[in-house]
Amino acid sequence: MNIQDSIITDEVLAIRVQQGDATVFGDIVDRYTAKLERYGRKFLRDPENITDLLQDIFIKVYENIQSFDATQKFSPWIYRIAHNAFVNELRKHSRSPIINFDFDTLLSYQVSGGESPVKDRETEEEKLMVSQGLEMLPPKYREVIVLHFLEEMSYKEIADVLHIPIGTVGIRLARAKKMMHQAYKKLGITYEQ
Repeated sequence: MNIQDSIITDEVLAIRVQQGDATVFGDIVDRYTAKLERYGRKFLRDPENITDLLQDIFIKVYENIQSFDATQKFSPWIYRIAHNAFVNELRKHSRSPIINFDFDTLLSYQVSGGESPVKDRETEEEKLMVSQGLEMLPPKYREVIVLHFLEEMSYKEIADVLHIPIGTVGIRLARAKKMMHQAYKKLGITYEQ
């Protein structure tokens, strides 16, 4: 992908695929593989399973791209397809534990040579704190936290992905934050909001 290609929006790429230019579908795959893989890790443990599902997701995206409304944003549309695939996979293996968060993606931090042991310990404590808080949330609240704060989606985009009203997104986020705050309080962990 050259510099000019990086300026082309996802929506423009989708339109080009809709018009028969299948070669640009690779650009969509390139843009979304890492994002959807990270999102999949929120649902499933097995990286091989996620890789297989990603292939299926991109096949579904390609097969259904004609139904994409180019006046809308592309990311919620593709995340909805991925969301459905991951949830369906969870249902198939309902005995498997739900959601194994990859905490390296939750807390972005720079690791440089010579970090102090104190800094490393603080980072591990932050990971543990986030882990404990998220594990205490029911999946429907955990999901909106992940989409909003980690995938950086707007309320409207989350509503599109989850097929719920925008107001429900706001309510779930507020409740999730409150639940996390209460969980941290119960654990004796203080933090700044």
